[in-house]
Amino acid sequence: MAKAPVLTPRADDFPRWYQDLIGKAELADNGPVRGTMVIRPYGYGLWERMQAEMDARIKETGTENAYFPLLIPQSYLTREADHVEGFAPELAVVTHGGGKELEEPAVVRPTSETIVNEYFSKWVQSYRDLPLLINQWANVVRWELRPRLFLRTSEFLWQEGHTAHATYEEARDFAARIQREVYGDFLENVLAIDFVSGRKTAKERFAGAVNTLTLESMMGDGKALQMVTSHELGQNFAKAFQTRYLSREGTRELVWQTSWGSTTRMIGALVMTHGDDDGLRVPPRLAHIQVVVLAIKGDEAVLAKVREVGDRLRAAGLRVRVDDRTDVPFGRRAVDWELKGVPARVEIGPRDLENGTAMLARRIPGGKEPVATDALAGLLPALLEEDQALLLEQSRARRESRTTDVSTIAEAAEAVTGGGWARIPWADLGEEGEARLAEQSLTVRCLIAQDGSVPDAEDAPGNLAVVARAY
Repeated sequence: MAKAPVLTPRADDFPRWYQDLIGKAELADNGPVRGTMVIRPYGYGLWERMQAEMDARIKETGTENAYFPLLIPQSYLTREADHVEGFAPELAVVTHGGGKELEEPAVVRPTSETIVNEYFSKWVQSYRDLPLLINQWANVVRWELRPRLFLRTSEFLWQEGHTAHATYEEARDFAARIQREVYGDFLENVLAIDFVSGRKTAKERFAGAVNTLTLESMMGDGKALQMVTSHELGQNFAKAFQTRYLSREGTRELVWQTSWGSTTRMIGALVMTHGDDDGLRVPPRLAHIQVVVLAIKGDEAVLAKVREVGDRLRAAGLRVRVDDRTDVPFGRRAVDWELKGVPARVEIGPRDLENGTAMLARRIPGGKEPVATDALAGLLPALLEEDQALLLEQSRARRESRTTDVSTIAEAAEAVTGGGWARIPWADLGEEGEARLAEQSLTVRCLIAQDGSVPDAEDAPGNLAVVARAY
C-alpha cells in the first residue's frame, strides 16, 4: 500500500499544500482571534534573520531606529483625507480604557504616517534638521476579512521607514534608493527571490502617496505577491501636519516625505517561492540553521563525533544545530528537518564513524553522498553558496518562462488564467482596461519601462503593465 504524502501535493491543491507546510514545518499557528497568528520559534527565527539583514541595510542609508505608540488618536487619521479613506475599512478602534469610555477613540496602528508626522512637525525646525530618517520595527493591525497565515493577517510584524527631506528630488531619490539598495538587494541576495521592480498605477498606490514603488514576485502557482513598497508622499502629510522648516534663504517651507515597509508576508513568500512537495527550502544566507548534524543512533562514540563535527562547523562560520535526540526515531527527525528546509543535513551513525565519513544531504538540489568528516568544514560553505544561487536561478526562470507579452485585454486575461503573468502596453490598457481586468479579479501589479526599469512617470511613453492574479 502506497505511503500517504506528508504534504498535500502542490499540483493537487496549492493553498492546502501551503497550509500543510506552515503547520508541519512549525512556522505558525492561527491565533485565538480570527485573523491573528502565533509565530512559532522556527518561523520567528526566519523573521529574526530577515530583520537582521534588512536592519543592517537600512542603517547603511543613514536611517536610525525609533519607536512610536501603538495607539493613535483617531483625529490624527482624519487630517489626510485620502489616507483615512484608504484605511477606514481596516481600522480597529479602541473606545474604552480603564473601565471608562475614552474622550477620544484611539486607532490601533494600521501604519504610522500620521503619528510620525505629529512629531516630525515638532522635531523639524531648520534645514539643518534634514534629512530626518527614521525606521521602526513594530506590529500593526489591519482588520482582515479573508485571513491566511503570513500573507494576510489582522496583525502582522513589519518595519516602516519614514523620512523628511528638503526637496522633492531628495525624497524621490531616497524612496528609489530604499527600493533598490535595501529591498532589492535583500530579496535577491538573501531571500533568493526574483522580482519585477516598478511603479504602481494611481488605483493601486498607497493611500496618501503621490507615487508608490513596488517589488512584485511570482509565487510557485504563478500568482503575484507584493513583496515590499516604497512611497513618495510628496507634501500631503506635511500640509496636514504643518511640517515645515526654515530654509537657508530664511523662508518657511514644507518638507517632502517618504515611507516604506516590509512585513512578515515575506515568510509566506519564502514558502510559496522555494517550497516543494517535501517542504520548505530555506536559502542558506537566510537560514538561522544552515546545517543540522544528526546522530543516527545513541552510541556514545557517535554522539561525541556529532558534537565535535558541530563545533568544527561552527568554527568555520556556519550556523549549526546538533540533533542528538536519539530517543526520537532517526527517520522522523530527518523528515522534520527536510520539512523545515534546512539547507544541509550531516548524518552520522556507527558505520560512518568506522569509515571516517558522514552522509551529506543537500535540501535544495536534493541528493545524498558520503563525505569525509574532516572535509565538511572546508566543503560546505561553497556548496551552500551554490545552493543559494540555484534558488535564485529557479525563481527567475519561473517568472521569465511564465510571463507572456500580449496586446489585448482578452490575451492578458488568458495568460493570467493559464497560471502566469502578462505584459501589455499601458497605452493600450489604461485605467479603463485596468477596471475591466479588476472585474475578473486581475490587477496591474506595476508599470515598467520597456527595458525593465522603473519608469519616471505613469504616462511615460512605452510603459508596460504587468498583469497578474495576486495574493
